[in-house]
Amino acid sequence: IEHHVHRGAVFQMRHILDAEGIVFEADALVELARAADGSLRDGLSLLDQAIAYGAGSVRAVDVRAMLGTIERGRVFALLDAVHAGDGAALMAEVDRLAEFSPDFAGVLDEVAAVLHRVQLKQLVNGYSAPDETDDAGIDPLARALAPEATQLYYQIAISGRRDLPL
Repeated sequence: IEHHVHRGAVFQMRHILDAEGIVFEADALVELARAADGSLRDGLSLLDQAIAYGAGSVRAVDVRAMLGTIERGRVFALLDAVHAGDGAALMAEVDRLAEFSPDFAGVLDEVAAVLHRVQLKQLVNGYSAPDETDDAGIDPLARALAPEATQLYYQIAISGRRDLPL
């Protein structure tokens, strides 16, 4: 259901931007739809903000900066470093993320969302990620991680999200 709601919001935003002749990147619209969390009204409000923030265009890098979110590829890099047990690479990735001043609660939400999809890939025969662009990162993680490790990492992300204010 989440995928269809996001796809509908992206379709609406694309329609509006095409009608207005505003340049946009598809990834930027996906980011806005995720941030709106199913609310078309919130999505359109965020779209207005993104247009202003991007000085008349809607680009993924601007939208991520505006929302304090990170590129999904950064989540995969974090999880790869954790799985490899490479503390130096993990800390370098965290430092790279910190340069963009992200909302770290949102980062943990993204980590948990990716791990959820990895777990589905591992446990549900024939599952593919709702957003096809995620499959490139989900598939290798689903093969590399033991299901128990995936669940442990997911629990750590959820607990970390809850404990972040501490």
